Parts: sequence; C-alpha cells; structure tokens
Amino acid sequence: MFKIKYLLSSLILAMLGTLAPLLLGASAQAAAGDEYPARPVRLLVPNPPGGGSDAVARILAQKLGERMNQQFVVDNRAGGGGIIANETVARANPDGYTLLLAFIGPVAISPALTKVPYDSVKDFSPVALVAAGQYMLVLHPSVPAKSLKDFVAYAKANPGKINYASAGNGSPLHLAAELFKARAGVNMVHVPYKGGGPATAAILAGEVQAVFGSLTSVVPQIKAGKLTPIGVTGSKRSTLAPEFATIAELGYAGFEMTSWYGVLLPAKSPSAVTAKLNAGINEALRSKDVIDSLKRQGLDATGGTPEAFSAHIKSELEKWARVVKDAGIKAD
Repeated sequence: MFKIKYLLSSLILAMLGTLAPLLLGASAQAAAGDEYPARPVRLLVPNPPGGGSDAVARILAQKLGERMNQQFVVDNRAGGGGIIANETVARANPDGYTLLLAFIGPVAISPALTKVPYDSVKDFSPVALVAAGQYMLVLHPSVPAKSLKDFVAYAKANPGKINYASAGNGSPLHLAAELFKARAGVNMVHVPYKGGGPATAAILAGEVQAVFGSLTSVVPQIKAGKLTPIGVTGSKRSTLAPEFATIAELGYAGFEMTSWYGVLLPAKSPSAVTAKLNAGINEALRSKDVIDSLKRQGLDATGGTPEAFSAHIKSELEKWARVVKDAGIKAD
C-alpha cells in the first residue's frame, strides 16, 4: 500500500513538474498581452517617406495609436529593395515592440530573385493582411484591340512585336506581365523603367504598347481616352473601379496579382501580443476613415487572421518563385 501511495505521489509531482513551466508560460503570455503596449511601438517601413507603403503605415499607425493608447512610430528603413527593413525586424527582440509593414516585393518576390538574409516564413510571425491594390492591363490606342480576347489574338498573330513597360526588373508590374504571358501563351518584350510613373509615361508617349499599371495611375488616363482598358488583376473586381472586369473572369480563371501590405512580427513573438495587434488592426480596417484613406491610395482594406496571412505568404512565395523560374528572370 505504501509503495502505491509513493508511486502515485511521485507521478503527481512529475506531472506538476511538467505542467508548471507550461502554466507559467501561459501566464507570462497572458500578462504580456494585458500590459501591451506599455511603451511606444516601432513600425518599420521598407521604403522612404512619401511612397505607397509609407502612406499605409501612417494610416495604420495613427489608428492603432488611438485604439491602443500608445504611440506607434513609423520608422522608414529604405534600401536594398526593402531587404534592410525586413532583416532588421527578423533579427529584432520578439517582444512586440518592433513591427514590419510587409510588402509583396521583399517578402514574396525578392527571395525568388536573390539570396536574402531572412526566411519569409520562419523568421516572422504574421499578424494580419492590411490592404491590397490591383493593377490593370492597359493598351496604347495604337493597338487594334478593345477586349482581352482581341488583344490575345493580336499578340499571338504578332509575336515579339508588343513591348510592355514595367517599374523595373522583378517588380510586381513585371511579374504580372510574365504571369499573363504564361497563362495567355503570348510573346511580349519587357522594357523596364525606373518606377511605375515612368512606365505609365512611356505608354502614354507610345514608347510601349502595354503596361500593367496601378489603378490610380491608369484610370484617369482611361477616362481621358488616352489608354484602352483590358482587365484588372485581382481575384474579384476592385471596389475602386468595379466597372472593369478581372482577367480571371474574362477567361483566365485563377489569374491574380495584387500589391499587398501586411504586418509582421519577429518569429517567436508572444501569441497574446499577436492576438492583440490582430484585433486592433482588424478594428481599424473597419473604420470608414481608414477605408477611405486606403482607397485614396488605390487600395482595398483587407484584414483577417494571422493564420490566413501566413497561408497567403506561403502561397505567394510559391507562385512567384515559379513565375521567376519559368520566365528566367534574373536580379539586376
């Protein structure tokens, strides 16, 4: 009888010894969430002030600051095509006080083009997708096509004679066109420019015949009769210009390219902090003023769970790695 009691006591002590660290860890996580944020939070942006990602960061930082009663400071870390900011956050203390305004380029495209000093999946904890912007395939009026079907037929009949502009080698505009070339089976010649603005100026001047441009840059030109609209690149029509059909609905199911932004934490950040930030971001994205501010940047508010954002990053990494490989794209 004594032996049984001794064995039971030993078993209970062993179980308590195993559970204690877990219980303490859970308590620490809860405490971290309750107290967070206790001091200003840095939101790193991989671009200089004045760009699209900077605008998204400032819209989000202001609203999070209001809702979480703490200052969210936008910290612009330009350079290396966004790689510097990404690496800084990947190596930061995972305490919730260093965030990254993640952008499709350095997170999902750069790893396919060059060796980056971080792993976009293993080195970050996804918080939430914040916003997404679509592109639109537009043509110079000299191209005798008014629809996607007509354009594909014309391109196939004139292989290598259509030049398309992009914002640079490996840019989202470049990859959107290469994805389209692969799906439609057409041969177009890439002409890289130094940014989306020069690419739009090039098609307006007739230097090139096609471009995948941002909605904010091409819709005014379409309304002025200077460009021919063909289709937008989202999985569904944009709320900014719902009159324009998607390339997917025009016959190329599954075609999608969006310029997305989200928030990432360093890997191993407290789950309670991730949950609190996710709730704050989703609440902010439901605000009419935030929705309207993002629309002025040509973006739709998104939101969602950390798990959904994680799955999105993995899917994007796979998709663009395949496009880069198949198209033989090399880093400059």
